[in-house]
Amino acid sequence: MVMLAENYEYVIGGDPDRDTIDLAVLETGTGRVRAHVADAADGAGYRRMLAWAVENAPGRRVWALEGTGSFAAGLFVCLVDAGETVIEVGALKRARGAKSDRIDAIRAARQALSRDEQGAPRSRGLREALRMVFACREGILASRTKAINELKSLIVVAPEQLRAPLRGGSLTAQLGAIEQLQTTTTAPIEHRLSVLTLQSIAARIRFLSAQLAQIDPQLLDLITQHPAGPALLAEPGVGPVVAAQLLISWSHHGRVRNEAAFASLAGVAPLETSSGQRSRHRLNRGGDRALNRALHTVAITRMRCHPETQAYEARRSAEGKTHRDIRRSVKRALARRLYRTIEAAARIHDPSVAA
Repeated sequence: MVMLAENYEYVIGGDPDRDTIDLAVLETGTGRVRAHVADAADGAGYRRMLAWAVENAPGRRVWALEGTGSFAAGLFVCLVDAGETVIEVGALKRARGAKSDRIDAIRAARQALSRDEQGAPRSRGLREALRMVFACREGILASRTKAINELKSLIVVAPEQLRAPLRGGSLTAQLGAIEQLQTTTTAPIEHRLSVLTLQSIAARIRFLSAQLAQIDPQLLDLITQHPAGPALLAEPGVGPVVAAQLLISWSHHGRVRNEAAFASLAGVAPLETSSGQRSRHRLNRGGDRALNRALHTVAITRMRCHPETQAYEARRSAEGKTHRDIRRSVKRALARRLYRTIEAAARIHDPSVAA
């Protein structure tokens, strides 16, 4: 495995914050800190940092940044546009002793130097657009669910003359009935304010539902533009929301080295807990829980209506496996299959991607 120090003379570690970014240049041969600077996290600051790097790290250099999808996103784009090589380092582990932004910048550079496999920075462009739309949808959906729960709770404690026509109806029927409610200034205060509150929450639900209806086609359009999107949507149990989460977590070729690493990222690779002559595994509760939830959705859908998965479940049940154990096995197999589907589409779209 090729080490980073074999290809570059300098590594520039970066510790980004909201308003500033600290950088430190290390010589790959000796590990010595050559220079340090802190500048503003804006366009002018990025240009000054690049000029500083040219002066203090002449020759073959690589940038090791934490948070290329967050506080370091602007610097990352500026560097890529300038033809610089950028790798992403994971979140720095908390260290005992002194701590400062300058020290964290040095630690980011040394963390990059200590690895033999370098993490490519997360992809932007289509992937970033998909992530933003997906995050917006998740926020809208959470707010809508909360508003619906508020409405249902309020109906339960509303005055009987308001509660009776609303109980037992569908959400659509309840919203329509609430919008038709009338009150007068002579009505009891509890009745008047109950109507006002119900109509306020109903209006919020209508608004959020309209936003979902507007954003869902955009999400589907972005997925179909992705090279792996149509192939994922053709998989049984994979809808637009699951496909979006899979593509966001996968990000780009090179982020995850193989299907086993993808399964580990999703938290569906069991962890070995053997001791002595006793060999056993336990459930992995780490990883990307949103990706785990997406695989869980596909698994339970296939176990309900996919003949091949149902046959597998019947065979494993006959072997004495529980429903929960079988579902975990299905999720692990799905991680393998869907990862390969995405990678195959990436290779077709870009022949330069190695198999």
